[in-house]
Amino acid sequence: MEQYRHLFPDLEEGLQRELKEHGRIIEAKAGQTLLQSGQNIRSTMIVLEGLVKLFRENDEGTEFFMYHLHPGDGCALSMICDRTFRASSVTAKAVTDSVLLVVPLEHTENWMRQYRTWYHFVVGTYRRRYEELLETIDHIAFQNMDERLEFYLQRHRKALNTNVLEITNTQIAQELNSSREVISRLMKKLSEAGKVRLLKNGIEILKL
Repeated sequence: MEQYRHLFPDLEEGLQRELKEHGRIIEAKAGQTLLQSGQNIRSTMIVLEGLVKLFRENDEGTEFFMYHLHPGDGCALSMICDRTFRASSVTAKAVTDSVLLVVPLEHTENWMRQYRTWYHFVVGTYRRRYEELLETIDHIAFQNMDERLEFYLQRHRKALNTNVLEITNTQIAQELNSSREVISRLMKKLSEAGKVRLLKNGIEILKL
C-alpha cells in the first residue's frame, strides 16, 4: 500500500486498496514490448518503476516516437477503453527495466463511476498526453529537422535523467521518420558546434 500512497497520493484509500487487490504487477526488461499496435486492449497499464515509451508503427516497421510514461503515469489509451476490447493504435515498449501495474478494464470502468479521484486521474492523464502530442505536432509542422532533433534529444535527456543517451543514429532516424544519413549529418553538425559529443555507443549531450 505504501507504494500506491507515494505514487497516487490523491486517490482515496479505498481505491488504493482496490488497485492492490485487482491489479497484477508485472516486471519488464528493457526493450520488451508491452503493448503491440493492433492488439486488443484488455487492461489498463500503469508504470510503477522504470520508463516506457509509446510510438506509432507503420506496416514497414518504421517507428514514430510519441511520448514517455514515467512512474505514476498510466497509458491514456487503455484508460479510456471499455470492455469492448478495442485494438491499440500504438506500441508500448520498456525503455529501462520496469515494473507495471495491470488492471482489467472491468474494474477501471467501474472506478470511473465509483471514485471521483480516479475520474480526475484519467482525465488528467489524457490531458497531459494530449498536450505532449500537440507539442510533438508543432515541432513536426513548424520546425526543421535540426530543430526537431534537438527537441528529441532534450526530451530524452529529461526522461532518462542523464546526459548520456545510449541510442544510435538509426534509432533516432526511425523515431523521427527520417533517414540515418540525415541524422548522421545533423549529429556531426551538433558535435562540431560543441552541443553533443559522439560516443561509440551513444551520444553525450553537452549544451543544447
